[in-house]
Amino acid sequence: MTASSLIVAAPGSGAGKTTLTLAIVAALRRRGLCVRTAKAGPDYIDPAFHAAASGAGSVNLDSWAMPPSLLDALVAAAAAEADMLVIEGVMGLFDGIAGERGRTGATADLAARFRLPVILVVDVSGQSQSAAAIVRGFATHDPAVRIGGVILNRIAGERHRIPIAEAIAALGIPILGAMPRDESLSLPERHLGLVQATEHMDLAARFGHLADFAERHLDLDSMMHVAASSPAPDMRLLGKPPIMPPGQTIALASDAAFTFVYPHVIDGWRRAGAEIVTFSPLADAPPPQRCDCCWLPGGYPELHAGRLAAAQRFVVGLQRFAATRPVHGECGGYMVLGESLEDADGVRHLMAGLLGHATSFASRKLHLGYREARLIADSPIGPAGTILRGHEFHYATLVSLGEDAPLADLCDGRGNWLGRSGGCRGRVSGTFFHAIAREA
Repeated sequence: MTASSLIVAAPGSGAGKTTLTLAIVAALRRRGLCVRTAKAGPDYIDPAFHAAASGAGSVNLDSWAMPPSLLDALVAAAAAEADMLVIEGVMGLFDGIAGERGRTGATADLAARFRLPVILVVDVSGQSQSAAAIVRGFATHDPAVRIGGVILNRIAGERHRIPIAEAIAALGIPILGAMPRDESLSLPERHLGLVQATEHMDLAARFGHLADFAERHLDLDSMMHVAASSPAPDMRLLGKPPIMPPGQTIALASDAAFTFVYPHVIDGWRRAGAEIVTFSPLADAPPPQRCDCCWLPGGYPELHAGRLAAAQRFVVGLQRFAATRPVHGECGGYMVLGESLEDADGVRHLMAGLLGHATSFASRKLHLGYREARLIADSPIGPAGTILRGHEFHYATLVSLGEDAPLADLCDGRGNWLGRSGGCRGRVSGTFFHAIAREA
């Protein structure tokens, strides 16, 4: 089976892409279709909602951080056993970084590479016929990107919809739906995005509500007709894992404080023969002794700092583990490996002390963007000299650097050197940098 596919994109952030994507997925699944999903760009939170709505895993597709062969493999694999593949874009359709054409990180890169139609979600609140000018601009900006249809979002009523629809009709681009303003469709947010899917006790009801709205206000039949065929699957494209497994049996922290793990990384480790064993630091569980490496991913340790500090079985077990086996922390995991973490109220909590830095969530500053890292020390994410692409997205700050050896030289997405990053001490390493894939 090879899925029909489309991309849900918008002129900018905040237009309602995630809500519309979930509504489409929930409605198609209600029709009995097997739906798979993907998210453009570096994002942990939206794919978890996609997976919950579709009942199947979701993957990230990033044209800057992933080599083209990995992109091809992930799209083909996602489409291999589905009736429909729905890809949610990131930011605005053409938003990316300056660089090599096709590797800017923009959603448009995916639309052009895989020749997939874009369903453009336009927030029309505060405007009328001007929406047609926006659609015209997006439809003509890049001949390699095809706008297959438009969804008008946050319509105030029929008097609002009709002149917009008439203006867009002159462009020859179909309107595939008009969603009314309704606060009940929105999902709660926090500092890194939506409140995580696992924290909602009413997801099934929310998805049912979204499916009801989609059936009433979207032309799902026309949307399916607009969708294009996905590339034929060729599993040989998967090749080597995007990041080599750090061990044969990997202890992976997994709970509300440690949630940010890219599915393609975990799948790559498993394809390479590694076993993943999860454990919960918040439940005061230490890394399982039968494992030969421990990985602390990112997440929200700043929201659980008191519980983590009190989890002495976890802390002592992690310290014992690190005496004989490698331990690596990404972002939130890196914060927990340090000496202390200051929460939003300014309360300082002792952490594992396996690295010498200290972090604060009270002294907040947004760190956001693509990163290319050249490892200057051997670590679980690769030997010295390895070049990895990924990103940073956090508000925590380093209030003490400590005296550990650095892990990597870091550049931004345009190649500008940012300095040395992370830390290494013995078998322990960590960094705020989230690794997505080795550079091709």
